[in-house]
Amino acid sequence: MATDTQSRTTGLSGASAVRRLLLDNGALTALIVLVIALSALSGDFLTTDNLLNIGVQAAVTAILAFGVTFVIISAGIDLSVGSVAALSSTVLAWTATSAGVPVWIALLLAVATGIAAGLVNGVLIAYGKLPPFIATLAMLSVGRGLSLVISQGSPIAFPDSVSHLGDTLGGWLPVPVLIMIVMGLATAVILRRTYIGRSMYAIGGNEEAARLSGLRVKKQKLAIYALSGLFAAVAGIVLASRLSSAQPQAAQGYELDAIAAVVIGGASLAGGTGKASGTLIGALILAVLRNGLNLLSVSAFWQQVVIGVVIALAVLLDTVRRKAGATPATGGAPGGGRRKQATTYVIAAAVAAAIVGVTSFVHSGSSASAKQKVGLSLSTLNNPFFVQIKKGAQQEAKERGAELTVTDAQNDASQQANQLQNFTSSGLSSIIVNPVDSDAAGPSVRSANKANIPVVGVDRGVNKAKTDALVASDNVAGGKLGAKALAEKLGGKGQIVILQGLAGTSASRERGAGFAEGLKAYPGIKVVARQPADFDRTKGLDVMTNLLQAHPDINGVFAENDEMALGAVKALGSKAGKSVSVIGFDGTPDGLKAVSAGTLYASVAQQPKELGRIAVDNALRAAEGKKVQETVMVPVKVVTKENVAGFGD
Repeated sequence: MATDTQSRTTGLSGASAVRRLLLDNGALTALIVLVIALSALSGDFLTTDNLLNIGVQAAVTAILAFGVTFVIISAGIDLSVGSVAALSSTVLAWTATSAGVPVWIALLLAVATGIAAGLVNGVLIAYGKLPPFIATLAMLSVGRGLSLVISQGSPIAFPDSVSHLGDTLGGWLPVPVLIMIVMGLATAVILRRTYIGRSMYAIGGNEEAARLSGLRVKKQKLAIYALSGLFAAVAGIVLASRLSSAQPQAAQGYELDAIAAVVIGGASLAGGTGKASGTLIGALILAVLRNGLNLLSVSAFWQQVVIGVVIALAVLLDTVRRKAGATPATGGAPGGGRRKQATTYVIAAAVAAAIVGVTSFVHSGSSASAKQKVGLSLSTLNNPFFVQIKKGAQQEAKERGAELTVTDAQNDASQQANQLQNFTSSGLSSIIVNPVDSDAAGPSVRSANKANIPVVGVDRGVNKAKTDALVASDNVAGGKLGAKALAEKLGGKGQIVILQGLAGTSASRERGAGFAEGLKAYPGIKVVARQPADFDRTKGLDVMTNLLQAHPDINGVFAENDEMALGAVKALGSKAGKSVSVIGFDGTPDGLKAVSAGTLYASVAQQPKELGRIAVDNALRAAEGKKVQETVMVPVKVVTKENVAGFGD
């Protein structure tokens, strides 16, 4: 590859040679520019701890992407790797704990699960003639569903012996980074040195020509997708090890990150090109972007926009490169080409190190800000309740003269772990966390404990780690209040349905458990259906519409948040507030408006703005070394039409 580049650039001078070099190494150039820019913008970026964080945060995406590289080189696509990763880790955790299988056998079963899923994809594509998009989309759903079935929607504690894969060696070198390097080297060897690697390029370049030349295309596709499943299983094990638990909803959307990393790294979706080093660079670009944007306190919503733009630019660069006749990124370059490529990487690293060193010197001479800096990691901002927590926190921080950085984990425990690690490496005064899952947040909070950074939990606690304070409402008590209010409204008799939240989240488990406990006092109330609607209004509408077909005579609905309750109200139409009583949870502004209008009978209100305000107050007090209460309970209250006018804002 690089030999061709050298011959093409012979005789070119100045701008033409530079342009050719940039086209042939676009991903590497982008990574260097990003590192230099972020080093200049943030003094916290170029620290040993933060660079190791980036490596850890890139590891799972990179391992997934290495597997996807095989598929994309062969002109395929694999949308199932995120779900297969979650399924494999769930199989490992369940077999090693609930089933009592020895850990080493459980590990083999987890890997076998990934390979089996890949083989199913390969059979559907090679022999069933299904388009790769459709076959792997089906496996995405099947894998996620099986993960939820096995775990019953709840996280499963990971065996301690396997959890060490998420730790560090010598107290500083992260094991996930080592595994990423090993898997990357394996990918490079497979692509460059093996028959199946050469087959991938041949199939991706021209499948019909490969078949006519004697290549057994169908069998090769089986092997290619099996490899993708194997790499997904390894990624799932590493991810669960980091979180100390197998999350049934883990790695959602990671398949898109993996594909993006491969494309950013120079592979073409048309097939025939791609290499392991390019995929690694693509994964690092995504990790550096997210890390840097966190450090710069860029809005979580804008982060998604920026990453989307980067992916689009990468595809555009691929198009420009191919039109300009730039050298394709293949794994079959001769020895001299590989040496030239290695030289390019070394020179690039040296240039980046020199410029970064200058920016680091500039930052070292700048004065530190007198403001206290607080990080707030919310489980999601796609929910009015947590938006209200954010508003309350921002108001308190502004009044106290503190600088508040807010991140959105998008209900992804691993993404939240990354954000908490970024907070820790930034040396913040204190951290506030609203965990996606209480167990999964533990390892990252323990890292903050080691760095002597005070941590405050808000709305949900953190397990197996120290928090200076927990500011929360009692979800279980709120569930009991909701059961009592609905049962009394129905006179102790009737048929009801329950709309559950996002499977695996502590809020859904606790609210559901409290409601079930409270309902025991009313044997005349019969629950005819329980269905998840993921805390989402649209899904609440759809699920409620479906349930009404099977249970048209229900008298009541309990939804584990106001968004699902409002969806149910829409589905019920004129029945809402008349023949069917609906109770929600959270006391969001829209929920309280519906209570006032009479369509929503009640909402178990938690005063989210107050939660945010008190959390920041406690975080600042803890940072100043002042004493704080270990638990600060903000009262919950059942708000109905009679008392909604007197309820706070």
